[in-house]
Amino acid sequence: MFSSLGAGWGYLLLAGVCEICYAAVIPRTDGFSRLWPTVYCGFFILLSLYLLSLAVKTLPVGTAYAVWVGIGAVGTAIYGIAFLGEAINVARVLCLMLIISGVVGLKFFSTELA
Repeated sequence: MFSSLGAGWGYLLLAGVCEICYAAVIPRTDGFSRLWPTVYCGFFILLSLYLLSLAVKTLPVGTAYAVWVGIGAVGTAIYGIAFLGEAINVARVLCLMLIISGVVGLKFFSTELA
């Protein structure tokens, strides 16, 4: 499915996107008291963890987890800026760039187990 990217990295990328999907809807759950936003959130949490579990079949767990969290953190911050009116300033952008550089570094300096 992800031959050019490597299956582990492809699953990890999808897991990170799923993390953004559930994190973005958490405010709409109203403390998990609203049914459909909660169902949506739960679905993407489970899918994200499943895809992460597939990724760690071929990637070191420490690398996979750090990249997964990084994708989710940066993606959710960008979502907040773009759609929720959250603050954007030079310091925040620089911090996000640091996270992105860490994720890219882990991709290039990690080796697959199999």
